[in-house]
Amino acid sequence: MPAFLGVDVSKSKFDVALLLSNQKFRSKVFSNDERGFVALLQWLHSHDAPDVHACMESTGSYHEALACFLHDRGLAVSVVNPMLVKRFAELNRLRNKTDAADAKCLAQFCRDQRPERWEAPSQPVRALQALVARLDTLLTMHQAEANRLAVAHASVSESIRQVMSELDAAIASVKAQIAQTIDDDPDLKRRAALLETIPGLGERTIPQLLAYIGRPERFKSVKALIAYASLTPVIRQSGTSLDRRRGTHPMGHRELKRLLYFPALVAAKHNPLVAAFWQRLKAQNKPGKVIVVACMHKLLSIAYGVLRSGQPFNSAHMPAASS
Repeated sequence: MPAFLGVDVSKSKFDVALLLSNQKFRSKVFSNDERGFVALLQWLHSHDAPDVHACMESTGSYHEALACFLHDRGLAVSVVNPMLVKRFAELNRLRNKTDAADAKCLAQFCRDQRPERWEAPSQPVRALQALVARLDTLLTMHQAEANRLAVAHASVSESIRQVMSELDAAIASVKAQIAQTIDDDPDLKRRAALLETIPGLGERTIPQLLAYIGRPERFKSVKALIAYASLTPVIRQSGTSLDRRRGTHPMGHRELKRLLYFPALVAAKHNPLVAAFWQRLKAQNKPGKVIVVACMHKLLSIAYGVLRSGQPFNSAHMPAASS
């Protein structure tokens, strides 16, 4: 019988709880970096647990490096929807809410539910993920310098311009690497060409979608992808006294959700399906934020339908997944 490893991941660290065959836990905290990953393997070996099934929540990008590390070393890894774990905790009355308790809950969830194994991204997709993240960082740095330049004293303006020039060169270099990475991999190149047929998606968004989604086949349905992108609405309802919709759920891949905002606005003008959807919601007097989020949902559904079908976008013949 395998041991079950619950992993609660945050930006700088991760808590683990190893549930052994005697139903006892062993817990520890590691740094969320390569050194911490190696230390985790050594710790597992010290507990004589060669057959381990690790389980962690899909928490944006924080879990991805660790999941890939464990997968590449032959461990069974599951990356699960946080909502499933939350419901499991509620049903089993696991009330404590700490990182250590969450790790134990994940280990118990893994033992009882035996979630499917996570599909690790290919090496080209991993490279694309790193490049997309680097481009985002460089663009943020460039914007910060531009903001400083707008109010800078003349004595430092030239220094800021020099930094911005260096950032321009770095941004151009990373964009070229992104294009080359996609062009060199037949699967990425094919999927990029499909996404290019969708009005609203451009040269910045397409590499991000390819990086964050990976193979669309790893999502069983468009609903699974929507949940992964944390675009699932939060509804709190109880009788007639409580009926509140609190936007989208905060759990999930926040970067994927964030990147869809401006493309949804563009698609509302240039994509016939999204534009019609926008106008229909507007006619129903839906709030502006609700309309935008719904169109983000719609655009991601269209992308999923195109990728799964392997057919270019056609507003008259879209797969059912785009509804």
